[in-house]
Amino acid sequence: MMSHAAYVIASYAVACATVAGLVFWVIGDGRARRRELKSLEAAGIRRRSAEAPGGEAQ
Repeated sequence: MMSHAAYVIASYAVACATVAGLVFWVIGDGRARRRELKSLEAAGIRRRSAEAPGGEAQ
């Protein structure tokens, strides 16, 4: 049978591993989205939030 301390330590370990996994996933996904935006902008596709040519907002 698992002692209380072992249960608490195991629970914290699982929670920390889950949070760390989510952090790494978000960082990796953000980098992938930045690469995707760069390739789209290089192809001439601009974001709607980007300034319009001539400096005028649409």
